[in-house]
Amino acid sequence: MLDPEAVEAFLLIAELQSFTRAAGALNTTQAAISLRLRRLEEVLGQRLLERTPRHVRLTAAGAQFLEPAREFLAAGRRAAEIFTEAPARLSIGITHHLIGPNLSKLLQIVSERETGVTLQLRTAGTRDLLALYDAGDLDAVIILRHDESRRDCEVLMIENFGWFAAQDFALLNGMPLPLAIQPAPCNLRAMALKALGSHDISWREAFVGTGAISVAAAAEAGLAVALLAHKAAPPHLLEVGEKLNLPSLPKRDIVIISNVTGKRATSVLRRLVSKFQTL
Repeated sequence: MLDPEAVEAFLLIAELQSFTRAAGALNTTQAAISLRLRRLEEVLGQRLLERTPRHVRLTAAGAQFLEPAREFLAAGRRAAEIFTEAPARLSIGITHHLIGPNLSKLLQIVSERETGVTLQLRTAGTRDLLALYDAGDLDAVIILRHDESRRDCEVLMIENFGWFAAQDFALLNGMPLPLAIQPAPCNLRAMALKALGSHDISWREAFVGTGAISVAAAAEAGLAVALLAHKAAPPHLLEVGEKLNLPSLPKRDIVIISNVTGKRATSVLRRLVSKFQTL
């Protein structure tokens, strides 16, 4: 018989490509995760993962076992939840500065596991998300920290920013830098204008839109250069700061503020956060 906890550990390690992050998602230790995996491999008589100091990779047997493992875990959860309480809800806000092409990968970690939790996702600017959280409309928010005014947050990671443009973008000599930028008040807009102003670089608004997705689309269309978080930049855009002699940009903490309670909702939030940190 397969141990559901061991199968879950295998799936998380494979998904997050890290024993450490898998342990964090399951709120346990790396040693416990390793033990679960070893027992699963012993039961199956197959090595499922190759582990090096820098990488975790599926073996051929691991890749073959991946989909049956997902089906096994989902079936077990469906059976266990027949007589449980109504599905829980988890309302999360993520700043639109960090939402890019990897959103589907972030949500996949929930859809693959049928947790019995209804996920509500809201994207907006930091000010709006904090207002919704403080009003009790959101259970957790993931935002960029621009000051130290909030003390109830936990740092998830440090985010880098860059100037991004289409591969064939060219700036004519003497012309102002065309920017794809968000409307005021916006912290990233302020970051861009402060950096350009400190180097006396002339600029113009070529496109104004809300969220990283919209300004990235304008950059992809060749309209302008966009200031984007690395996490939100589409893979086919180029970072052109050095090429165009643009100023370097400060880093920002990505933080989470949460009042999530309940075992299932907390488990989903941990999984999402662990996956978010790898994207």
